[in-house]
Amino acid sequence: MASEKFIIQGGKRLKGTVEIGGYKNAAGAILAATLLTDKWCLIEKLPLVEDVFSLLKILEQIGVEISWQNEKTIKLRAGPNLDIEKIDFNLVSKSRVSVLLIGSLLSRFQNLKISHPGGDKIGVRPILTHLEALKKLGVDILQEGEFYYFQRKQLIGTEIVLKEFSVTATENLMMLAVLSQGKTVIKGAAAEPQVQDLGKMLKNMGAKIEGVGTNTILIEGVKELVGVSHQIIPDPLETGTFVIIGATNSGRIEIENCVPSHLDIFLAKLEEIGVDLKKGINSIQVNFSPKIRSTKIQALPYPGFPTDLLPVALPLLTQADGKSLVHDPLYENRLNFTQELRKMGADIEVVDPHRAFIFGKTPLFGVRIESWDIRAGASLVVAGLLAKDRTVIENIYQIDRGYEKIEEKLQKLGADIKRVTI
Repeated sequence: MASEKFIIQGGKRLKGTVEIGGYKNAAGAILAATLLTDKWCLIEKLPLVEDVFSLLKILEQIGVEISWQNEKTIKLRAGPNLDIEKIDFNLVSKSRVSVLLIGSLLSRFQNLKISHPGGDKIGVRPILTHLEALKKLGVDILQEGEFYYFQRKQLIGTEIVLKEFSVTATENLMMLAVLSQGKTVIKGAAAEPQVQDLGKMLKNMGAKIEGVGTNTILIEGVKELVGVSHQIIPDPLETGTFVIIGATNSGRIEIENCVPSHLDIFLAKLEEIGVDLKKGINSIQVNFSPKIRSTKIQALPYPGFPTDLLPVALPLLTQADGKSLVHDPLYENRLNFTQELRKMGADIEVVDPHRAFIFGKTPLFGVRIESWDIRAGASLVVAGLLAKDRTVIENIYQIDRGYEKIEEKLQKLGADIKRVTI
């Protein structure tokens, strides 16, 4: 099977406008939620990335009718004849977003078998929080090897306290609770933009939900949901990536079709260390920022600094004067990829699985490196654009899982980046 790589000639001046696409991390829950009704749903601004394509294949295989209206608009109908025996477990194991099928399918079926979801290799990423919460709603669960067997009778609303601010556990509970009997209270709920986007869609489908966007969500179960038209929110992680690209490369970038308020703390931290940016209502202007100050960054649940943008910030911190510290308390393998940045000349010391020191200011040089996961890959693209000489990034399938045609967007800004089939 052919693979692809990026070849980047760094140091180019970037100038122009980039439009942000739909949010991949929102699209997973939005597509899963279409299973909660047997009526047609219209979904707009669908991100054309590998994780979304994998989920659509799973849906199609179990009998969901899918009709493309245009490049990024799709109609889906999960009619009465779904066959969950046809779930492709190989596809499930490749994509983390497939975990969201648990809540939506259990709303339709009393028995469900599914394999452990895949995704980035940034840590153990257990689904224990999901399982404990589902049990509270009356779901019996058996694990055998890589498979989980779910069985439920009547779903009765109750109070559930999540042990961590898990986005996907919150979304799974929301999708299961909207069709349960009585009231469900989710405490310790995640408040991320994608959770808010799912809540908006479910409300428009007829669900009774309050508190979405806070850490306590109240749901009054209803008997059925209706079809809906929904537009997926812009991707804050793609937005943040291009903000850092703009700061590290000479020139000026206008980022359009974004929601700056979804990145308040991230943008405030960048401004604090010297990034020259200007926020609009749905846009951000970023100027080359050559005088970056060292800092401390800790990834936190929303509205904190996003864990997925921590790796992307590392090339920026290599250009800061002094010693910076980054800390991701959630994922123990998040920083493993820094050895790829060290190959490029970065002075990075990983002090434990969750923390690293970055010493600057250090020049970066183009070498052959490999993308380990989505955000590590984005970090390497940022570093390649900044580096002197030629950078070759292999295994870019990982980048394609979360970024839609990133090289084409960069080419329009003036970057020298090419996709090459090996």
